[in-house]
Amino acid sequence: MKKSTLILFLFLITKLTFGQEIKNRLNGIDQEIETLRNSYKAVGLSVSIVQNDKVIYSRGFGYRNLEEKLPATENTVFPIGSATKAFTASLLGILESKEKISLKERPAIYIPKLQFYNNKMNDLIKIEDLLSHKSGLGSLDGSLILFPENNKLKTIERLKYLKPNGEINDSWIYSNMGYTIAGTIIEQVTNESWDKNVKSKIFSPLKMNHSFTDLKEMKNSNNFSYGYGMSDGKTEKVLYEDYYSYSPAGAIKSTSNDMANWTLTWLNNGQFDKQQVIPENYVKNATSIHNIRPQDSADSNAYLFGDGFGWRVQSFKGHYKINHGGNTSGFSSQVVMYPNDKLGIVVLTNQQNSILPYIIADAITNRMLDLPKTELNQYPIIVNDINKIDTEIKGLNKDKISTHKLSEFCGKYSNKGYGTFEIIQENNSLFITFPTFKFRLEHLYYDIFVMKQINDIPQVMNPEFALNFLTGNNGNISATKIKLQSKPVEFIKHTEE
Repeated sequence: MKKSTLILFLFLITKLTFGQEIKNRLNGIDQEIETLRNSYKAVGLSVSIVQNDKVIYSRGFGYRNLEEKLPATENTVFPIGSATKAFTASLLGILESKEKISLKERPAIYIPKLQFYNNKMNDLIKIEDLLSHKSGLGSLDGSLILFPENNKLKTIERLKYLKPNGEINDSWIYSNMGYTIAGTIIEQVTNESWDKNVKSKIFSPLKMNHSFTDLKEMKNSNNFSYGYGMSDGKTEKVLYEDYYSYSPAGAIKSTSNDMANWTLTWLNNGQFDKQQVIPENYVKNATSIHNIRPQDSADSNAYLFGDGFGWRVQSFKGHYKINHGGNTSGFSSQVVMYPNDKLGIVVLTNQQNSILPYIIADAITNRMLDLPKTELNQYPIIVNDINKIDTEIKGLNKDKISTHKLSEFCGKYSNKGYGTFEIIQENNSLFITFPTFKFRLEHLYYDIFVMKQINDIPQVMNPEFALNFLTGNNGNISATKIKLQSKPVEFIKHTEE
């Protein structure tokens, strides 16, 4: 046998053996995923698996539209939530490779009007701190969601009034605001929207032809999913989340097939279709730990657990694991990669606040890496109920009466880091109106009321915040405090002219 013929023969044998091995490891996976979907009462989902530069599995389960019984497929578009963050961070990595920015620079270098709450933050916060959640900003979602702005620069102007939730470089507090700032840097440096940058620099070269940043675009496609949630064991359709200025933190909608291209790129050091889409140096930097997360003594992998740039980095049963989940109104997702094993898994579901994507990804991981399997009935079934309209109307607490008449609470209240809301009286009830939401205020005790849902709203937060009203020296209501951060935020009542 000639040497060339022998080499070809050995290549074919190896390829066939590898193909058979994958087939054996995935044997029965369809039924396993379907069993898990039914256990969690999920409406639909889509899964893709990549290994060694190839998509080896891609399929949809259940429905993208329960009411019309339209099936979910590998090309069904699902909002991916915070899995968006790795895209935003990658755009900054691309800009850095072109020497247009440095991740070690202060954000204000590229956003001239940017000011944080104090000079320490202005001097110490770097772009890479925003990407790895160690800026200390933490959760400022109340400002982003209750007082939304389409203009990112107007959102940025609030930062000088927003107290940090933690210490710079010495805390891990997840921050959508950090990625809002990151997206604003991209827009300022390129003079193009974050959306256009994602499409031209990532979607287009990766052939992610069914991926979008805008809800209207998604709805114009012929294969998109509605979102659902659970309430008292029953499935209900929920509203989509609109991301406004914080789109860089979670606005992408994609398919498992498109996301397979995304994971292939990362597993191939930033290359796709022989093109270097994401700089190789950035890929290594982004998938290294930049912020060590607090240890959990119950987790055997806690010795290696932290954040890169838009990715979480950890050890999983001895394997190097990169992942990021996504939760947005009506949808949960999980993107997992094992770089040393050249394995990537994408799970997209249309179930609100569900751990199902993590469970499916775990089950697939055990198969593909030949790890001990977990029996399906051993997985915890956790799907939190959605927030519902509160139909029960309680009167005033007569045992702990308020110090003021209801009419005296009415008026406009403002905080410069958030915005303005108004409290009005309708019959014998108080209502609070934000720019996009309206809630009823239910009296708890004394001068404390709690917000109650009166309309369907996107499932982005539990809206039941308590308002603690304060009295000024003149005896009138002067302000109210709401725990929108780690410490309550004070809104000052407008004085009558």
